[in-house]
Amino acid sequence: MRFEIVTIFPGFFSSIFEHGVMRRALAEDLAVVQVHDLRAYTHDRHRTVDDRPFGGGEGMVLKPEPLAEALAALGVAPKAERSEGARDRCKAGADPWTPTTQVVLLAAQGRRFDQMLAREFARLECVVLICGRYEGVDERINELYCDLELSIGDYVLSGGELAAAVVIDAVVRLVPGVLGNQASAEFESFGLPDAEIGSEMATEMAAPVDVDGKRPPRSQHGSGGLLDYPHYTRPAEFAGLRVPNVLINGDHGQIRRWRREQQLRKTLLNRPDLLENSELSAEDRRVLEAIRNQRK
Repeated sequence: MRFEIVTIFPGFFSSIFEHGVMRRALAEDLAVVQVHDLRAYTHDRHRTVDDRPFGGGEGMVLKPEPLAEALAALGVAPKAERSEGARDRCKAGADPWTPTTQVVLLAAQGRRFDQMLAREFARLECVVLICGRYEGVDERINELYCDLELSIGDYVLSGGELAAAVVIDAVVRLVPGVLGNQASAEFESFGLPDAEIGSEMATEMAAPVDVDGKRPPRSQHGSGGLLDYPHYTRPAEFAGLRVPNVLINGDHGQIRRWRREQQLRKTLLNRPDLLENSELSAEDRRVLEAIRNQRK
């Protein structure tokens, strides 16, 4: 898939994608990232991209004209024209039109980015990321062009560049072929429930061989968005702390129960809000109540 980044600081991205998974994805043409300098779409000698806000107030606002020109250069039409094109296709009896490109404005007041949205982006052909700066972007760009305002968290960054890098990293690792083992993207925090993975993939990933050649139980993937359980590797003892005995006794039933309990414990501690929308069994609720009682 392809990412188009519109920014006033293109140099920010010069090395950020040169490591690890992102480097491999780009080298193997599984993903393409193109960075566009917003100042290239200005027409004054100072290459002005911002101006004072109407109504007064602190800071500066990114002007609409350079952004509109940059989007036009990328082949992005205003939303109204895209909608009209979709209606024309339907009237002509063509196949239902499915958008393959999303224009995203990175802004503190946007929808919070999460794994579900990352999966939606991974099904697209292209994501255009507009990096906000200063006090923000002229709202008319949002109204005319943007499909979504997006924030990566409840805090304020100096600009959208770092947020764009976060979004791209989270999405690219979900593109088929990017990770050496696709299970790495399925069986982890915020992963899909088993029913949504597909029987063939679930079977293929059910029991990867570990370093001893044994097949341990699969991840506790009926998590429905719970956090992952703790992981341990060799040595069995480090700095006076031993790996929990349950993980080395060979009882896969006990291991599954322990991992599920640890998921519930970590989620209750770090992200209790996730429990509100999780599909919890009667046993899960019993375990949670026991954990809460232990903390009193």
